[in-house]
Amino acid sequence: MNVSRIAVAGGVALSSVVLLSGTAFAHVSVQPQGEAAKGGYATVNVKVPNERDNASTVKVEVNFPTDHPLASVMPQPVPGWKAEVTKAKLAKPLELHGKKINEAVAKVTWTADGSKIGPGQFQQFPLSLGQLPENTDRLVLKAIQTYDNNEVVRWIEEPKEGAAEPQNPAPVLKLSAASDDHHGGGATGDKAGDQAGDTAGHGEKAGGTAHTETADAGSGDTTARVLGVVGILIGIAGVAFGVLAGRRRSA
Repeated sequence: MNVSRIAVAGGVALSSVVLLSGTAFAHVSVQPQGEAAKGGYATVNVKVPNERDNASTVKVEVNFPTDHPLASVMPQPVPGWKAEVTKAKLAKPLELHGKKINEAVAKVTWTADGSKIGPGQFQQFPLSLGQLPENTDRLVLKAIQTYDNNEVVRWIEEPKEGAAEPQNPAPVLKLSAASDDHHGGGATGDKAGDQAGDTAGHGEKAGGTAHTETADAGSGDTTARVLGVVGILIGIAGVAFGVLAGRRRSA
């Protein structure tokens, strides 16, 4: 009986660690392609992994903060997906290049149109953003992921510095210090368009197919694999210990 309990405990430990290591980094994230400087423009990828083994992602919604509004958010076309940009009126107009902006982008929604994000896959959705705010170090972009079985996962919990990562963390875009090349005073709307064009010119690399990974994603996957191996070793050690203990008692 004791041997069976130890073996079961080892198996549970193994399964738990492997499951946790596989999902610890599987959340929606936003990754800048180059620099995302305060007051400037940036091209970013919204990375959406599929967390389910029996369902595919068919809709992704990314919401933009109202306290740090962005006047320009332009999605790059992604084959098999339809993008929709929704704007909202601002309580306080923005000053941009000497003009008053009365509305800003509230959200971008991608809906599957002949494509899906299947189990074990991810998709990247490129965006050109600007003008980035100068009075914050980061932008929290709350996301909503919908599966074809009608399950909805809300990535809306704002991560806190010094605290453990929440269960459903919202994507966070960290902003670097303003520079002469990227400062809002020298940036124009054409620059944002040029950045979007440059991204499009890179084809699959910017489009973010299921076979493209970034350095951040690679480091997360490596950590997950390490945790998985540790879990396997712990499970094997638990089972071996149980077998040896049983043999000693039988002797």
